[in-house]
Amino acid sequence: MYRNQTKTIQIGNKTIGGGNPVLIQSMTNTKTEDVAATVEQIHRLEKAGCEIIRCTVPTIEAAKAINEIKKQISIPLVADIHFDYKMAIAAMENGADKIRINPGNIGGTDRVKAVVDVAKERNIPIRVGVNSGSLEKNIIEKYGRVTAEGIVESALDKVKMIEDLGYDNLVISIKSSDVLMCVKAHELLVEKTNYPLHVGITEAGTLWSGNIKSSLGLGMILGQGIGDTIRVSLTGDPVEEVKTAKLVLRTLGLRKGGIEVVSCPTCGRTQIDLISLAGKVEEMVADYPLDIKVAVMGCVVNGPGEAKEADLGIAGGIGEGLLIKKGEIIKKVPEEKLLDTLKEELENWN
Repeated sequence: MYRNQTKTIQIGNKTIGGGNPVLIQSMTNTKTEDVAATVEQIHRLEKAGCEIIRCTVPTIEAAKAINEIKKQISIPLVADIHFDYKMAIAAMENGADKIRINPGNIGGTDRVKAVVDVAKERNIPIRVGVNSGSLEKNIIEKYGRVTAEGIVESALDKVKMIEDLGYDNLVISIKSSDVLMCVKAHELLVEKTNYPLHVGITEAGTLWSGNIKSSLGLGMILGQGIGDTIRVSLTGDPVEEVKTAKLVLRTLGLRKGGIEVVSCPTCGRTQIDLISLAGKVEEMVADYPLDIKVAVMGCVVNGPGEAKEADLGIAGGIGEGLLIKKGEIIKKVPEEKLLDTLKEELENWN
């Protein structure tokens, strides 16, 4: 069931599924009990473009902290629960907009029912999360190893457990660190359910390797019309997760807004410090809510031609550079003035 056909779910002040925009999630890496640190990080994530935030709730103190955190943020908060069903109940009682559980690791049906009863009473959605690393022994034995088919079967078993308790306000998440297995699992899952899907490549890795794996996996899944929310999982500052997620969505045409920076790969003709300049441009344009393309080129020979499709561009030469607008050379400026000149144009863009 593709994203324009999935069930609509309300998470706080956000709506997912049913063809609504794919939303960006991230997860705090602070101690949730530390309200000030958690709120500060969420504010940074909000500014970067995060639309739903998840916080771990391993203790009753963390569950109680949700109440205060919620007062200071403007995006929905998802409580991440592992093993202790009481934490799920406490998180919902303290204002969590959604909870993430694996019904298979919080105890028997009676404990799952206790969680579902509170969710039902408060109409709080449950994200049923299954990772390749948490598959049950019987499913691994059935398929001989961890497989996409096994991941899907496990997830649907958990969904049925909650449906049998009379609740269907659900989101499904199936993740694997194996990109191709993760892609295949999503392809299989959409044929069997209409619940909205949260998509990501789990344990993707560091900023470098994690971005590559996540971009490939998310691109292959989202490009097929699958997925209603996404998270790029990186070992590092979660703000970087949001930056990557935004770029993935824009590249796939699933998100508008924000300046797209294109730059040439450098070659022997490059006569300015293009690597440094491109980095500074990318950092600078992050603060502008413009839906335009900016080109950063390393030479004045091919620069104007290569920047022709960009709305705005700069190209460098020996100690000087060109400002290019809509494919036309506007002015020549000293190399050290290129960045300021570009900034001035952005300030006055209309």
